Amino acid sequence: MCCRFFIQQTTDLIPYIEKAENSPLKSKMSIALSKSLKTEGEVKPTDMVPVIAPSKNGKEMVFPMVWGFTNPRSKSPVINARIESVAEKTIFQESWNSRRCIIPCSWYFEWEHLHNEFSGKDATGDKYTIQPRGTSVTFLAGLYRIENGFPSFTILTMNASEDIRFIHDRMPVILPHTLVNEWVTPSSKADVIVAEALTDMVFEKVVD
Repeated sequence: MCCRFFIQQTTDLIPYIEKAENSPLKSKMSIALSKSLKTEGEVKPTDMVPVIAPSKNGKEMVFPMVWGFTNPRSKSPVINARIESVAEKTIFQESWNSRRCIIPCSWYFEWEHLHNEFSGKDATGDKYTIQPRGTSVTFLAGLYRIENGFPSFTILTMNASEDIRFIHDRMPVILPHTLVNEWVTPSSKADVIVAEALTDMVFEKVVD
């Protein structure tokens, strides 16, 4: 699961931020959706952020996109897609086949999920920052589609790696930088690339 992530204006992230800032879409989306481009701080669903996706000629570019697919059956946006079932679900099929994107960020947040065996109830514990070991940018794999003329995205999730499973049993699909361009290329094989997702994570408890 991934419902929050963080953008820090570091040397490696600034180029993506600047490209989104300079995109002709930015002002159009800001006016039409009454949203500003989020370029720093904690990102929440429905925020607009820089996202890597293919241009019309298939080249890697950065666009502003809104987090969450519209769900006609719910007021809440669809912010995650399970990698195990994404190819079969109608809402994701077309995007899985030809509209894939990457959300560059510093790290993602997860809250420890605690289960009480006696009551059978779940509770929320400590908040953690999580990111791949030895990397300066966390590249979250996602899907995008066009809604009302503007792009929106959802983040793919998979089973959590063993080291962070005590926090949550799911984690976002995170790809190495070397596979970013291949992932957003419409003709590439998504299932093959996903097999290379990073699993060696470092985490730190957030202290308020």
